[in-house]
Amino acid sequence: MTAPPLRTLIVGAGLMGTSLGLALRRAGTEAYLEDIDPNHVRLALSLGAGRTPPPADFGRSTSSYRDIVVVAVPPAVLGATIADALTRFPSAVVTDLGSVKVEPATAVTSRVPEHAGRYVGGHPMAGSEQSGPLAARADLFDGRAWAVTPHTSSRPEAIAMVGELAELCRAFAVRMSPAAHDEAVALVSHLPQVASSVVASLLAAADEEQLLLAGQGLRDVTRIAAGDPELWTQILTSNAEPVAKLLHESAERLHQLAVLLEKSDPAASPEGLRAALERGVAGVRRLPGKHGMRPEEFAVVTVQLRDQPGELARLFADVSAAGVNIEDVRIDHSPGTPAGLAQLAVHPDAESTLLRALAETGWDLHG
Repeated sequence: MTAPPLRTLIVGAGLMGTSLGLALRRAGTEAYLEDIDPNHVRLALSLGAGRTPPPADFGRSTSSYRDIVVVAVPPAVLGATIADALTRFPSAVVTDLGSVKVEPATAVTSRVPEHAGRYVGGHPMAGSEQSGPLAARADLFDGRAWAVTPHTSSRPEAIAMVGELAELCRAFAVRMSPAAHDEAVALVSHLPQVASSVVASLLAAADEEQLLLAGQGLRDVTRIAAGDPELWTQILTSNAEPVAKLLHESAERLHQLAVLLEKSDPAASPEGLRAALERGVAGVRRLPGKHGMRPEEFAVVTVQLRDQPGELARLFADVSAAGVNIEDVRIDHSPGTPAGLAQLAVHPDAESTLLRALAETGWDLHG
């Protein structure tokens, strides 16, 4: 028997909510939008992220659809908004896109325990340092992990529907408990945000002459520090204990490195320093790449790019003409310099084909 079609109401039309609407529209699924800010709704609707308001039968027992409400609001109001959605739409499954999961699950089970079975937490591991509906993209969730975090009362059909939502957005569902999720994101998301902000804060008092030497490495490390401070204050406060634990551990390791560098014995410091750097290399190698593959499973072809209009488009066109798929790409270029480097990650079997094709079309290859 074919399941009834899915229908989605997105509460919150910022970056994440509008991106979800665009992704669902791409998938051919009906989506509706609401937000306390009418400008957000207007912009999201102009982008084609959905419609408003939802039909009168949305989330009711009379509906011939499987209705799901996705709450995409800031952490400070997440629990209350989820509880409100569960009450307003008594037959709908409710999930959210929040980056912390224990707090909203606790709010739901304490505020509306009679509706808690229809709530399943969700968190797509995607986003941007930008905010608002104009920064939204239909492909924001493509290939990304989407944490599905049922609590002890979540119904199986609700869990399955949230997993289906992730798949419609071309993400892959990863099921875990709310507590396990919060510990995981403290490490892979919240700690990097704090570390990036700390490094970037040192730039505020730096001499202009020093900043002239800034290269891609510094830009990579500090990029996410441009995120909204108010939003990140709410996120970090909501997940304070796991983040604080990791910050203490990181601070201790940084202190140990500082002591090593200060030692007067030149033979003592390099060995310990090298060991610390090697542990970093080992950590990077554990990170999964595209489709869950290890990054080192891809071959990297490095191409020099001149700083002129259309150069990147020409490179991509030549790669496409060679019949090679780019698995990942990284651009290393500082503004004002005459050239940069494009690092193209490709399947190892395609490396020789791509090298030959790019050499024939006149590209300067490095490495």
